[in-house]
Amino acid sequence: MSEELLRIDDLHVSFSTRRGMVEAVRGVTLTVKAGEMLGLVGESGSGKSVTGFATTRLLDAAGRVTGGKILFRGQDVTKLRGDDLRQLQGAAMSMIFQNPRAALNPIRAIGLQIADAILTHKRISKDAARAEALELLRAVQIRDPETRMNAYPHELSGGMCQRVMIAIAISCNPALLIADEPTTGLDVTTQKVVMDLLADIAAARGMATILITHDLGLAARYCRRIAVMERGRIVEEAGPRTLFSTPQHAYTRRLVAASPTATSRIEDLVTEEERERQATFVSKPRPEPAHGTPPLLQVRKLAKRFDQGSAAVADFSMTMAGGESVGLVGESGSGKSTTSRMICRLIDPSEGDIVFDGQSIGHVASRDFHRSPLRKDIQMVFQDPNESLNPRFTAFDCIAHPLMRLDGMRAGEALRTRVEECAERVGLPLDLLPRFPHQLSGGQKARVGIARAIACRPRLLVLDEPTAALDVSVQAVVLQLLDRLRRENDIALLFVSHDLNVVRMLCDRTIVLRNGGIVEQGESRALFDNPKTDYTRKLVEAIPHIETGPTLAAAL
Repeated sequence: MSEELLRIDDLHVSFSTRRGMVEAVRGVTLTVKAGEMLGLVGESGSGKSVTGFATTRLLDAAGRVTGGKILFRGQDVTKLRGDDLRQLQGAAMSMIFQNPRAALNPIRAIGLQIADAILTHKRISKDAARAEALELLRAVQIRDPETRMNAYPHELSGGMCQRVMIAIAISCNPALLIADEPTTGLDVTTQKVVMDLLADIAAARGMATILITHDLGLAARYCRRIAVMERGRIVEEAGPRTLFSTPQHAYTRRLVAASPTATSRIEDLVTEEERERQATFVSKPRPEPAHGTPPLLQVRKLAKRFDQGSAAVADFSMTMAGGESVGLVGESGSGKSTTSRMICRLIDPSEGDIVFDGQSIGHVASRDFHRSPLRKDIQMVFQDPNESLNPRFTAFDCIAHPLMRLDGMRAGEALRTRVEECAERVGLPLDLLPRFPHQLSGGQKARVGIARAIACRPRLLVLDEPTAALDVSVQAVVLQLLDRLRRENDIALLFVSHDLNVVRMLCDRTIVLRNGGIVEQGESRALFDNPKTDYTRKLVEAIPHIETGPTLAAAL
């Protein structure tokens, strides 16, 4: 029987805000044994990360523990000060943060950053610390570690930055590692490599791990026990098989229902509340195009080179019919986003042509395409609404802007009616329209981004990872919304994603990219059920799944 390493008893954490104290964690109690991997799952705002920050004493200045105990090897962490606290942070327990690029120093080489962590806790020379840093880069399987020692974070991929964070976190052999959303934004194969690496290192070193994630499939694959958090409380805790096949709490059942699986359909990912909200819209089946109807989009031998280097995209060809949905999948760096931005006419192709509704648009410079009457027919939903929404615009302004620029509408009652119609179509409450982006949740901002994109009634909607950072329940609502809009308005969807379960559900056809070229394409379910190439098979096998049982279906 493993010894108990961490015990959290009735933990309460509050934050001071302009409107008074807000309690983020409300009586959390859990234990972690030596060498165990515990999953902590729940939606954004459930208190997962705050629990992790409180455990490592990394709460920001506005947060404080207002009650309970955090016992690490029998010692109350909340009472540590000075040298004792410094010895705890990094040496006894450490943390991997959600965004490695933000956590790493952008103006310091990664070898020096790893050595800094070592020198903080060990009395060794700088040369010895640098040698240890090099060994750590080898341990986390960084290719050509001698060269990478002198690289800066912006010169590394997202997956490599996350490996550097793991190297820093394990540099002093901590007994407890807290991994806060360590694979968010990574493609499925990189995600599997990073998590396999983390699990192997933890097993080899006997290190306990708390995996904080909103990806239930990831928790099911790697964790021995899973605790579910809602609104600052743990509502259920069990082994993954028991938790996902026979969930007891209504919140857990909603999370499981909203998580895409290999057999899910779009209509399955719904809560009762959202079903009632969408009842006012009757989804129409998409009519089949008449025989001989020309395609809406034709892409011919498209290629893109940056700075005369190797091709980021090469010999890419495809067609799309009106109202059709096509998925574009592949690992990071495979050319998905570059291809989608060329089709949307945000960047210029080096070779090839793009024909939209019978008109060649590939030769029109991207800087001039905003003058084309076809601009409003091709719109894009970007991956991160925090970056793509103007922080000085209200939600109303964000939706109204393309109507004024591309449709020639002026401020007045007609514009207000059109904006409110768009908001209602995407399920955005009208009382949120006067709010600025920072006053909206992630799901609400995603809806504003979609409402802005459909405002001018486009015929082609290009979506670049629109649900990557969303909770599973919010993702389910957004996916249903997109599917309904496609069917009702006959909008063609080009869906770029690394979540293959989502592509399987939403898209009629799927195109698999690797190193800028197409390796396989076909009808989505057939392609995922019976992949023809080893690369596609590797992508499919890397998808983490949860196992649900008949009891869950009956409970829902």
